[in-house]
Amino acid sequence: MEKKEYIISLIPHEDEPLKTMREIASRTETYAPIVPSDTAQLLKTMLKITRPKRILEIGTAIGYSAILMAKNTPLDTEIITIERYEKVADIAINNIFEAGFEKKIRVVKGEAADIINWLDGGFDMVFMDGAKGQYIEFLPRILELLNTGGVLITDDVLYKEPNEEKNATERHRKYTIVQRLRKYLEVICNHPLLDTTVLESGEGIAISYKKG
Repeated sequence: MEKKEYIISLIPHEDEPLKTMREIASRTETYAPIVPSDTAQLLKTMLKITRPKRILEIGTAIGYSAILMAKNTPLDTEIITIERYEKVADIAINNIFEAGFEKKIRVVKGEAADIINWLDGGFDMVFMDGAKGQYIEFLPRILELLNTGGVLITDDVLYKEPNEEKNATERHRKYTIVQRLRKYLEVICNHPLLDTTVLESGEGIAISYKKG
């Protein structure tokens, strides 16, 4: 058994409704991808340590991560999550309602690049798991929204360009994403306001602490 497989085998089984959501997402193309189990466990641990009162998520998908965050934060924690695709957002809203977190989680439909400009600041945690190629563009505003002492968690930062992509347009698109992610990592790892570490969980996750 490889090291990563062994680590994943140590992760406890998920509670409902997260277990069912993961099973559905893995077998149905209708549903958007969700974070892998090792990333979910890392996120859960970070939430328990930091106990954020206000969270911003970019990239709701079907609501898995938002529900995970709601289950592992204080009762009065507020979670705002942004999803650009209306049909996917509607699935997330239904899943959140079924999980009983509709009063704790607010789904905002639309482009994150627009929405973050009118949001009020004061977030203790930001979880970016949306359009990977736009992370670098979101960063300046995200840092304005994030409290000093807050945590920025960025998913899929080690995303790799597939070597066997046959479609030239798609190959170019993925190459561009990889280049933008590398630029993003260089910026957050050297930013004067951030202390950052990068882990190999999932397709790579960066954890950044906002300094005073």
